[in-house]
Amino acid sequence: MARGYLNKQIADTLSISEQTIKNHVTSILRKLDANARTQAVVTAIKRGLIKVSTESK
Repeated sequence: MARGYLNKQIADTLSISEQTIKNHVTSILRKLDANARTQAVVTAIKRGLIKVSTESK
């Protein structure tokens, strides 16, 4: 999510279904009290849950 991937891209990367990703995203939004993916990412960064890398992959 933090890399801006769509659900399908995340699902393909992790070899799981897109519905599973949707379920996980919903759970993440709820746990971070966020209304959108971007808000969830910003909140996660501020809380130190994820780090932003300037390296391209």
